[in-house]
Amino acid sequence: MRINRDSEIIERPKFNICVFCGSSSGNNSAYTNIASSLGKTMAEKKIGLIYGGASIGLMGTIADKCLSSGGSVTGVLPSILEPYEITHSGLSSLIITNTMHERKAMMYKLSDAFVALPGGFGTLDELFEIVTWAQLDIHQKPIALLNVADFFQSLLTYIDLAVEEGFISEKVRALLSVYNDIELMLENICDQSSLAATDNTLVSASNKMIDEYSLLTEELK
Repeated sequence: MRINRDSEIIERPKFNICVFCGSSSGNNSAYTNIASSLGKTMAEKKIGLIYGGASIGLMGTIADKCLSSGGSVTGVLPSILEPYEITHSGLSSLIITNTMHERKAMMYKLSDAFVALPGGFGTLDELFEIVTWAQLDIHQKPIALLNVADFFQSLLTYIDLAVEEGFISEKVRALLSVYNDIELMLENICDQSSLAATDNTLVSASNKMIDEYSLLTEELK
């Protein structure tokens, strides 16, 4: 792992949200608009952006808007993607990881909450892994879907069906919050994070003995 722009020198905001989203822009301008609006609003609220480090698609859109609005943006990119020349060159901080697993572990470590925008398999992979970690009590960080233009409606239908059929409990389903409004989402995420930080009854990640989690985060301590 290497840091191209030293995050120890650049002071990161006290509260940071990891945004999972597509490296494509999609076919509906609403997707680009919501990524731009979220980047701008996060910058205005002094919320740092943690994301996948690319300059293209919705990833590039949210990073560009957050930066142009005076925000802090940290990109985390696996070295396997460097040859594709999609790395954003203007970030506050860029971290290059050795593997995809290390990338996700680093994004988790740097973030206080997680938001998913429209995207493909990579976005879903990141989203469901972080939900699974919450299900296993590895963390209590808020997780939200920004359901612009009902993009996630079919996914939510599947999740609700899995609840009905007994594969997902109501408690676990509640780990994933769904919003259409950026302001309300950010307000609730910040409130949730404050409650999690002060609730001593919650299980902390440091108390969990899960081999996979330990393996992924050992080098990040």
